[in-house]
Amino acid sequence: MADNFNKTNKKFFSSRAPLVEAMENYKKSPMIGFHIPGHTRGLGINPRFVNLVGQDVLKIDTTDEFDNLGTLHPSSGAIKEAQEIAAKTYNAKKTFFVTSGSTIANLALAFGLTNPNDEVLIARNCHRSVLTGLIISGAKVNWVIPKKLNNWSIFGNIEVEDIEEKLRYNRNIKLLWLTNPTYEGVVSDIEKISEVCKKYKVNLIVDEAHGSLWNYNDNLPKSALFYGADAVIHSIHKTAGAMTQASMLHLGKNSNFDEIKVAHALKLLHTTSPSLLLLASLDAARANLSSESGQKMLQNAIDNALYFRKEAKNIENLSVLEKGVNIDITKIFIKMKHLGGVQLEYILEHEFNIEVESASDEGVLILSNLGNTKDEFDYLINSLKKISDMKFDKIEKKVKIMPLVDPEIVMNLREAYFAPKESVNKVDAIGRISSEVIALCPPGISILLPGEIIKKEHIPYLFNYEKIEVIKE
Repeated sequence: MADNFNKTNKKFFSSRAPLVEAMENYKKSPMIGFHIPGHTRGLGINPRFVNLVGQDVLKIDTTDEFDNLGTLHPSSGAIKEAQEIAAKTYNAKKTFFVTSGSTIANLALAFGLTNPNDEVLIARNCHRSVLTGLIISGAKVNWVIPKKLNNWSIFGNIEVEDIEEKLRYNRNIKLLWLTNPTYEGVVSDIEKISEVCKKYKVNLIVDEAHGSLWNYNDNLPKSALFYGADAVIHSIHKTAGAMTQASMLHLGKNSNFDEIKVAHALKLLHTTSPSLLLLASLDAARANLSSESGQKMLQNAIDNALYFRKEAKNIENLSVLEKGVNIDITKIFIKMKHLGGVQLEYILEHEFNIEVESASDEGVLILSNLGNTKDEFDYLINSLKKISDMKFDKIEKKVKIMPLVDPEIVMNLREAYFAPKESVNKVDAIGRISSEVIALCPPGISILLPGEIIKKEHIPYLFNYEKIEVIKE
């Protein structure tokens, strides 16, 4: 498939992969290297590791300082060309490749675009890296609480009315930062939220980490980049076929953000030795999804998800999250009537050799990925039928996974983080002010943040903690 506009959705798709091509040429024409990395194309490394990952991988494990592959900061050569094609594909003004996950993208936006005491409105289900970035910058956090799907013990969508109310009564807010979709695939009305942001002259960042496939199929939701978001983050490694840690940061076509500030922040926070393997995998993932074969992979993932949802209706005691929510159909959140989520995950793994994405209080998250087959989904469906017929004593839940406790903020994030602190037993911490970031990952949603009052409702979520750091009295 050459450079063209996809006829069905009018989007630019290109199967060209300039960075992959440059890496292929690098592999074909090796030079004698007296430079980093010191394993010298896999010749100076543990043989067991070579057998594990393959000699070919190690032959192209290099960084962006050699062999005319281009540089990442500032972008040049094949890296720059790959980023430019990605920007065109995703309807962005500028796309940055990131090799340290969407965590670095969030940190860079917070660090580069907010100042001490700037007021930022953030959804409570944001990733912990957003808050880490604001601890660095010193910005003041205002919370908007997503709708709670209590029957599922997870967060749902952000209500447009809640956003408008927050912006109407606090004209000091300069930035809205949302996570969409949620980890479990629930989608908010970003089109209307974007309109509200424009009405109140507030910039919009959307952490779309789990929506990196949306650009490539009209059966999936539409990316915030098409609704006027100023910045959007995609974890290409999560669902779109790149290697782990490979992400993209996009600035919208009409973004109000200073491109130079974002570039400088990324340069300051990024590694100075970015992996060409990860960078090339971003180029490869984008090119693959733009190709006919990649389009078939994605359609297959969608078809498998629809097939599972249909068949699941015939499984007694099984429920699938879909009613009353707008959802990315490739993310399948299920629960079994007589089992908790952690129990169900354990049974699937140990009795049926099935690994799921995650377990929450009530259910488990299943991803219909590019590489999954219908046979695998048939096996999953048959396994769930067997589990449904089993008899279990539902274990009383002494721990909780998804933190649905509303925060009570009494101090600025940065002030609380750097304030004098002490470590106390978690039960004795009730009523004290937290001075640390506590977040389970996945999904990386904060249980407690610096400057928040610790409540007894927090304790079940802190099952991995004996002590907690609090502000010293």
